[in-house]
Amino acid sequence: MSAISDPIDIELLELMQATVPVGEHPFGELARQVGAGEDDVLERVRRLKAAKVIRQISAIFDTRSLGYESSLVAARVEPSRADEAAAIISRHPGVSHNYLRNHAYNLWYTIAVSPLSKLGLEKTVALLHQQSGAESTRLLPTLKLYKIGVQFNVGGESRPDDLDAVAYSEKNRAGNTALAPADIEFVRVMQRDLPVTPDPFADYAKELGMSLAQLAETARRFTTEGKLRRFAAVLHHRNAGFSANAMGVWSVPGADNEIDRVGERLAGFRAVSHCYRRPSYPDWPFNIFTMVHGKSRDDCEQALRAMSEKTGLADFAALYSTKEYKKVRVRYFTEQEQAWESANGRQ
Repeated sequence: MSAISDPIDIELLELMQATVPVGEHPFGELARQVGAGEDDVLERVRRLKAAKVIRQISAIFDTRSLGYESSLVAARVEPSRADEAAAIISRHPGVSHNYLRNHAYNLWYTIAVSPLSKLGLEKTVALLHQQSGAESTRLLPTLKLYKIGVQFNVGGESRPDDLDAVAYSEKNRAGNTALAPADIEFVRVMQRDLPVTPDPFADYAKELGMSLAQLAETARRFTTEGKLRRFAAVLHHRNAGFSANAMGVWSVPGADNEIDRVGERLAGFRAVSHCYRRPSYPDWPFNIFTMVHGKSRDDCEQALRAMSEKTGLADFAALYSTKEYKKVRVRYFTEQEQAWESANGRQ
């Protein structure tokens, strides 16, 4: 059963995960779509945020298209030192997720490094490897994006083999181009958590020195260019009824086009929120990564079995997080990034 039972709440959460309209009275527009009053929707959203069902309402940017370098990183750390190592790694402001997982490579984190960085991604990760005392560190950048977009079906029961259209993949991404100063300011403002007020974007537009129509047009341009995936709500998945997730990793043989074909098939499963091709290593043979979400661990296992049966892939593993050290949204072009590099870059 879903943790959310009110039908209007369910419909509202489904809509807000897909998009929150950038413009005048966004919650009024959502109210129109769910057949409720604006004041009622504002109160519902406030309540869902207070209950920690909605984590944040903000722009969801494509990291690479903003010029950032990013990667998933796997580190093998002496288990008795995992907490200490994780604390050191989590201090980097570009580390958004950091978990202990059930594998010899036990510390997993994601990191994004600004185009303004003097160190760059590889030197930053090498420095974190040194500072954390990791025995081994594997850089696992995205080689191909098949799917990204967490959208939980909070109101319905889903089957392990349910398929769904992929909303955002490699073809939506823009090239790595430098942003104009005005665009960087747009990113800094739009990544904030949206106030739950009748006309929240008016203050954003005023701060940026533009009209509300110009703000909406800039958002459309960023979307067309692949820099902005969507402006939407992100949920606390456990409080929305999805208490389990697994990183399903697959060893897919063959030529590039054959690997891509399998990656696209895996991305088509509704239970999959993220699907990437990443490098493999002699001690890490898996090259396709899928994040699978379910209302229980058994849901995740069933989804992975269905994916295995549909693709004929038998060489896969499920990695579950056993401890969460850090989970935040990436914040772009911040002073904290520059401060960390100034304090650590000369080591």
